[in-house]
Amino acid sequence: MNPHSLALLCDPDTHGRLEMTGDALVNPETRTRFLVREGIPVFLRDVEGLNRKYQTMYDRLAPGYDIAERLYKWIRRKPDFRLEFMAELEVPPKARVLEVSVGTGANLRYFRPDAELFGLDLSWGMLRRCVRNLRNWRRDAELFQGEGERLPFVDAAFDCVYHVGGINYFNDKPRAIGEMIRVARPGTKIVIVDETEKTVSRLYSQNPLTRKYYQGTEGAAFCPVGLVPPAMTEVQSRLIIEGKMYCLTFRKP
Repeated sequence: MNPHSLALLCDPDTHGRLEMTGDALVNPETRTRFLVREGIPVFLRDVEGLNRKYQTMYDRLAPGYDIAERLYKWIRRKPDFRLEFMAELEVPPKARVLEVSVGTGANLRYFRPDAELFGLDLSWGMLRRCVRNLRNWRRDAELFQGEGERLPFVDAAFDCVYHVGGINYFNDKPRAIGEMIRVARPGTKIVIVDETEKTVSRLYSQNPLTRKYYQGTEGAAFCPVGLVPPAMTEVQSRLIIEGKMYCLTFRKP
């Protein structure tokens, strides 16, 4: 972890400041310790519910995740689908960018070289793949293991905040949206993207590697536009990538 990032971090439960002590970040008021594992601060407690279920799934999928995506793109032989939602982001020069649910880091390649990149994910397996990818791409990013409902960052820390894939099955969608708003600077456009119910039922629920994780989840994959706080402005939602995903955008006043 880069020492200059310490000022951006906080205890995800109390929002108290943290100090680096040996191999851990410590809240000096509560003495709560957050270990730093292979250079990645770990902000997880006991992961429960849907978060635990999908953490397990992504840990298992992580070794072959990038290979499967490359194969899918090759079969489709269409333009990179990521370009459609990445175009929604507003990234000023030297922006500080946060991706919630960074996965293997595939989106990070699209940012200008002067962007300061941060990524958080629930899955340790996906974060390890992200580290490898960043090394291969010669890109730098600060990575963290944590839950979207408990972001370990101080208020108004980021110029760009976005999430792609996962919020459909978060334990607490409203809280996760509130956390993205909290850590965004005033005026920031927030972008939230995930699969539609059609994609889940036709693809993930049929795939032998993932179908057991989606049993009994019918109706959970929906655009959470109704969960955006009333104070937000420019709220818009639309289907993208031939209806396979939704894209929700809004601005923090």
